[in-house]
Amino acid sequence: MILKQPQFQAYNGIHIAGIEGKRFDIEITNGRFTAVAEAGPQPEQADGSRQQQLWISPGILDLHTHLAWTDFDHEDQLRRDPREIEVMQAEAFAATLRTGVTTARDAGGILPATIRHLVKYYQQPLRVETSSEMLGAADAKGIKHLENRLTEIYATGAGWVKIMATGGLGAPTEKVTEPNFSGEEFVFIVRHAHANGKKVLVHTWGGVTIDWSIQAGVESIEHGMFMTWDQAGRLAESGVAYVPTTSIYRIAADPKGVLALPPVICDRAARAADAHAIALGYAREAGVRLGFGTDYATPALHGYNLQEFDTLLDYGLSRAEAWRSATEDAAGILGSGHELGRIAEGYIADAVIYAADPYQAKNADQLRTSIVTVITGAQEEDLL
Repeated sequence: MILKQPQFQAYNGIHIAGIEGKRFDIEITNGRFTAVAEAGPQPEQADGSRQQQLWISPGILDLHTHLAWTDFDHEDQLRRDPREIEVMQAEAFAATLRTGVTTARDAGGILPATIRHLVKYYQQPLRVETSSEMLGAADAKGIKHLENRLTEIYATGAGWVKIMATGGLGAPTEKVTEPNFSGEEFVFIVRHAHANGKKVLVHTWGGVTIDWSIQAGVESIEHGMFMTWDQAGRLAESGVAYVPTTSIYRIAADPKGVLALPPVICDRAARAADAHAIALGYAREAGVRLGFGTDYATPALHGYNLQEFDTLLDYGLSRAEAWRSATEDAAGILGSGHELGRIAEGYIADAVIYAADPYQAKNADQLRTSIVTVITGAQEEDLL
């Protein structure tokens, strides 16, 4: 159940996920936490039992989704009726919210105008930051072309610019770290975006484009599975965030999985997944700021965002580190650390209520089924 906050809401004697042995009395007024105080001993009910135990955590922030994509192959989406696409996108919003994600950064494909439409007409109060269209290999046509493309992206109202700096699953593994842009073009994009008040995220599997990202001071790099130990150290020093999106490659590597991709793509995904565990280990040891992102698209994946936790834990993150990457640290990467990602007075009341301690969930399926309510403190005017 998704609950858009009434004017006032109170939760008495509720646990805050990650804080053991304590309960809290929490009040929410007009979509913000207005009181968070440790509760006293819990009284017995009339029948001698104690009140139901519930846990609250901040809403999850997924920093890498594709909410507009209805099909893995874009050609398949182009064959769909526009009305059908709209309905599927609205369901992507709904499924994302149901799984506890209250804020998403769309990494290419959805326009702010589409977000406003879905929020208004389908009543799906998901916070979405967008990069609108992606800059890729087809845009490596020099500075003038890039200036025109950036102007077009800014005109959509996007707050982010996404650079497809290398290939992905469509490129042979031995060539996937080769840059799509010249160094001059890459630096121009970042400087132009920053000069116009836009943040930059960079799709890179590794190689020199990670170095360029560090030097240019982008906000985050995505994927980065072939990142080296030296690059991880410099990434940590620079403050550039790393959004690994680990689970999508394990999903893509399974030839019998929900994506059912061709064998050659599955093989590339498997190689990427093997490398990811190493890269994430480097990043964790170096102290790189990590952000939670899924890279999920299509109805087969929307709503299963919590699977990313399973992979992060399998690859060596502690439970607390994984949760921070999806809450407090993710909010900081967006520049919203002052109002999102924490259960604290003055913060926006985006949160998830669980019937069991989410820190003790065995896997994403158990975590998802323990969700009682997804709370959003969203004010429609903010989302529009």
